[in-house]
Amino acid sequence: MVIIILCILAVPLVLLGVWALMSPGKIRTYKEPDSISGKFVMDINGAPNGFFINGKNKDNPVLLLVSSGPGTDDYVFTDKYNDMKLEDDFTVVYWDYRHMGIAYNNNADADSITLDNLLNDTETVTEYLKERFNKDKIYIMGFSGGSKIALMEVQRHPENYYAYIGMAQCVTDSEENDTVMYNFMKGVFERRGDKKNLARLEDAVTHLDSGNIKCNDWYVYVDLLHEAGGGTIKDKSEFEGITWPIITAKCYTLKEKIGYVKGMKMYRKTKLAEELDNFDYRKTITELEVPAFFISGESDYNCPWELVRDYCELIKAPQ
Repeated sequence: MVIIILCILAVPLVLLGVWALMSPGKIRTYKEPDSISGKFVMDINGAPNGFFINGKNKDNPVLLLVSSGPGTDDYVFTDKYNDMKLEDDFTVVYWDYRHMGIAYNNNADADSITLDNLLNDTETVTEYLKERFNKDKIYIMGFSGGSKIALMEVQRHPENYYAYIGMAQCVTDSEENDTVMYNFMKGVFERRGDKKNLARLEDAVTHLDSGNIKCNDWYVYVDLLHEAGGGTIKDKSEFEGITWPIITAKCYTLKEKIGYVKGMKMYRKTKLAEELDNFDYRKTITELEVPAFFISGESDYNCPWELVRDYCELIKAPQ
């Protein structure tokens, strides 16, 4: 009996040890002699910020990738889904904002995570990159939730950027956004004859007098979106497409993976999360002084491509 108990107690320790061995914290490198690969945490405006830097030629233009969420480090997904190949043409800087990703620690000051601070941090990070790589300007890409911060920063300081790139651009969190998502999911579930998820979908929304839909439970809504095949990763569950790549990633240590999750949860309860609600950039940001480019997946209803198309046609920019 003692041996059985000891074996049972040993199983979690063995699994933890295997997980630690699977988590060396090493990032990708390249054979090119002028390539660059770096991972570090540094102080920006009084708070720790994390950086992954990759590129096949350090003299290439610099691209600052403002991570999604906000609060979600996206470097892991460029390892798992590696067909963007941004490093062929840019020195890509994957940025973990203050107290998130590899910059998370148990002393994180959640109260300092505000929109003003994040925008000021973006400016400071941009100035650091311009100086480090001897560039007059850089490119900036906002990914999903990070597109909110990047778009606002480009509007504030166009002089720092050659162009803005919105990947899975957030356009609005209005009822129209919920309605586009609802219509997509309802159509999929009806074609499948999926009565269970149709019922779950109806329970998660309110039908408004305007004919639009209002989501009542965002977490159920996103789960249903993944079920319908229009979530963050096409035709994959959130666990399969997002959680599992984080668990098995080699670019983080075990401690960094735990911090990743803690930081992501913390960001959902900050003042920043409140400040980034109730937006519609079709009304507030309709003109940019730099070229603007938008990249959307044809099956993306997490950041619905239809709204991105409309925004792209509406916004005024040099290109």
